[in-house]
Amino acid sequence: MSEVKIAAESRTEFGKGAARRIRRESKVPGVLYGHGADPVHITLPGHDLLLALRTPNVLLSLDIDGKSQLAIPKAVQRDAIKGFLEHVDLLLVRSGEKVNVEIFVQTEGELAPGAYLLEHVLNALPVEAEATHIPESVTVSIEGLEAGASIHAKDITLPTGTTLAIDGDAVVLQVLAAQAEEASADAEGEGDAAAEA
Repeated sequence: MSEVKIAAESRTEFGKGAARRIRRESKVPGVLYGHGADPVHITLPGHDLLLALRTPNVLLSLDIDGKSQLAIPKAVQRDAIKGFLEHVDLLLVRSGEKVNVEIFVQTEGELAPGAYLLEHVLNALPVEAEATHIPESVTVSIEGLEAGASIHAKDITLPTGTTLAIDGDAVVLQVLAAQAEEASADAEGEGDAAAEA
């Protein structure tokens, strides 16, 4: 897991007007909280933060007024239309500390021959991991799976130091028969029969 250094500034202005002024300067308002301390309101450089957030569960090394803090993103608000960052909530972490996060589930391999559909019941897997060693994703093999097969959370091999933060029997992936195609083929057949009649 990569650590990204970002220079941040503490801020004393709040409210919508102040937030708009910050965004006009290509910066993003944020709040840093955790460890029982009072929340710290900060301003972060928009472009640097946007690049950092491309990495899932990125570890941020924040330089706030000359003091270094480690944090991970907990909530990111984006403009619904333009997609730019509006606000970010960051959680303070320490080296060795465990945190609950979600990691993306990726698949590899091919399903068994035939018309099957792979359903991602969970796109991301809730886990507990060391704050400075959060995996970006986990890869699951679907090689040779047939309709009716499913992969549960407990079946997934996690990186060392990472544990499930969800019931092990929770279904993450399942293989379905492609019934939609069969149904549309039947409908076409009925339509042809009606046309002939």
